[in-house]
Amino acid sequence: MMMIEPQQLILFFTTSVLLGLAPGPDILFVLAQAAQQGKKAGLLVTLGLCTGLLVHTAAVTFGLAAVYAQSALAFTLLKVVGAAYLAWLAWQSFRAGTQQGAAARVDRLSLGTLYRRGIIMNITNPKVSIFFLAFLPQFADPAKGPLSLQLLLLGGLFIVATILVFSSVSLLAGALGDRFRQSAGAQKLLNRIAGTIFAALAVKLVTAQR
Repeated sequence: MMMIEPQQLILFFTTSVLLGLAPGPDILFVLAQAAQQGKKAGLLVTLGLCTGLLVHTAAVTFGLAAVYAQSALAFTLLKVVGAAYLAWLAWQSFRAGTQQGAAARVDRLSLGTLYRRGIIMNITNPKVSIFFLAFLPQFADPAKGPLSLQLLLLGGLFIVATILVFSSVSLLAGALGDRFRQSAGAQKLLNRIAGTIFAALAVKLVTAQR
């Protein structure tokens, strides 16, 4: 069975890494969570986001993404849910308290909560599925084998690239955040910055067009 050539896969992977590095809602979300909650939080959010990407890959493979591209109601409902969730996260960040010293890791969230945040953030953004619908098929060729298997392979490679990029961002932002969290004033600033990022992402999502 013929499949995608290695050169095409390398080109796709390189492109995916560059796209992951570009400023966007997901990487800003990871940055804010890692700075506010620590490196582990950023990594867990990254795993949640990538779990959401599995959903988007399946949506493209089985044609569900076309529903969001064609249905204004489905697109609007999903983005409103996502924007409302981000607005709630913004509110939580703005009202978060501060502590000093060894207890400076304020309002620690459970591992499951952080993981779920990533999933919800990703799957409630219909533009990700539409992006995948436009991006993945460009590197697939029906003459090279089953299109569904090629799309699943490409989606998996995109997820690997995303994990590498977002994990690096998590480690860096988390390390910087550890320093800031030793000061109550800096903690408050981090919370305000995170809240502002979440609020901006909510506005961006709710005003997004197909």
